[in-house]
Amino acid sequence: MAARDAIWTSPLAHTYSIVARDPATGEMGVAVESHYFSVGPIVAWAEAGVGVVATQSLADPAYGKLGLDLMRAGRSAPEALAGLVASDPANAVRQVAMVDAESRPAAHTGAFAIAEAGHITGDGFSVQANMMLRATVWPAMAEAYQSTKGELVDRLLAVLDAAEAQGGDIRGRQSAAILVVSGTNTGRPWIDTIYNVRVDDSREPLAEIRRLVSMARAYIHMRRAQGAVERGDFAMLNREFETASRLIGDNPEVRFWHAIGLFAVGKTEQGIAMLREVAAVDRNWITLALRLPAVILPPNQAVTEQIRKLA
Repeated sequence: MAARDAIWTSPLAHTYSIVARDPATGEMGVAVESHYFSVGPIVAWAEAGVGVVATQSLADPAYGKLGLDLMRAGRSAPEALAGLVASDPANAVRQVAMVDAESRPAAHTGAFAIAEAGHITGDGFSVQANMMLRATVWPAMAEAYQSTKGELVDRLLAVLDAAEAQGGDIRGRQSAAILVVSGTNTGRPWIDTIYNVRVDDSREPLAEIRRLVSMARAYIHMRRAQGAVERGDFAMLNREFETASRLIGDNPEVRFWHAIGLFAVGKTEQGIAMLREVAAVDRNWITLALRLPAVILPPNQAVTEQIRKLA
């Protein structure tokens, strides 16, 4: 009876997902896609230095919160999941996976998970899926994760693409999410979270999630560039801002702050040239530059006059 009740009280997050830990960096992540609105907040749970959880099928989000609590308290992922499944009277309709900070995976696919459904666990990862078009989805996901090189976020993206190439969710596509946290817990989750991007409703959520990951990566490089400005490291400032510009596309924000950074390290001529490029798109950026406080743009009457002439 509990399983039948859960059908009408649980989010219908039938989906495919991966939880994984990168042994080289300690980063941990969750990636998910589903034909369900805003699947990310239901399925994806992560805490730096603790673990990651994906809770889906007829999902109970409590597995996410309680799973992290148990792993933070010292339980391994297999121990945490076993305890939660044993205490859940509706476990037959659940599909849950976890990986802890020691790379130990665990997964559960309930007997009433809608076919095609299954999971595969491996060294530091678990892939799982239910309500799939084909039973080849999760094996393809495991193969993609194990064979793809690069950063954890890139491997997670490859896994989602592999699932979709096998037909994915039998209902089609709607939403996706990627959540990646660092290997060390600083006690400041806003620092520990590396990627937290979501597509809540889209005809092509995987294309959009890839675009958003690229955008998020651009801002990671921009923050590094800003650190270089503070240190007066001209070479790193240029390198990181240029990388961010390539990733962000036609958004002028990075070029604007690159120009301001150049002024801050005394490269006035280069800063004016770059700000002129930005002003050609929208002269409001010049107005903004003239409004910046001295802690951002050091006071210099000559520089201010050159910026004003760009307006």
